[in-house]
Amino acid sequence: MILITGASSGLGAALASLYAKENEPLTLTGRNAERLQTVANALTPFSNKPIAAITADLASESSLEALFDGLTQAPKTVIHCAGSGYFGAIETQTASDIHSLLNNNVTSTILLVRELVKRYKDQAITVVVVMSTAALAAKAGESTYCAAKWAVRGFIESVRLELKQSPMKLIAVYPGGMDTGFWPSSGKALDTSSFMSADEAAGMLKQALVATEHGYIADITIQRA
Repeated sequence: MILITGASSGLGAALASLYAKENEPLTLTGRNAERLQTVANALTPFSNKPIAAITADLASESSLEALFDGLTQAPKTVIHCAGSGYFGAIETQTASDIHSLLNNNVTSTILLVRELVKRYKDQAITVVVVMSTAALAAKAGESTYCAAKWAVRGFIESVRLELKQSPMKLIAVYPGGMDTGFWPSSGKALDTSSFMSADEAAGMLKQALVATEHGYIADITIQRA
């Protein structure tokens, strides 16, 4: 079973579509119950395997525990796409928006990975954490977003060291700009017509996640042309 977070839109929904068409059993999660169920319902005709939709707040310990307690089997792959963006000059950013950004990107990732390690550390599970190229380079007008993504990168690289003797694998993904609903909600006016579509990025990521018996790609950067 493949668990995809942030599956109600964007890259998460695009990945869900690809895996559903290959008849992979899926569990989709997101914060918006209505959009999440719409995605799951749209994919059902393409798959003869179960597609579950479970609403969850990944920044909530109790919500995360309920999510994993409700799974009928351990996931073989977890793809963490959930997150949010918030941009603007630092002096224009409000404390509440900064806290929300850190919760949606940093706290949610830390709690999700912590729960996975607690439950499945001794199992051969692949955990894919989608960040952004903002975790690799500073960007004016994206200070707190870069800070959040750099924090997630440092966290993932540190947990990898803790899991050296574990069969669990952590894969870090750094996608460039995608033309999704992420941008209108970020507060940043931007022409995204030349950006990758979510479907394009999903296809490249899915291909890169194919592993062999003795190897896998640990870090994936998907640059837009």
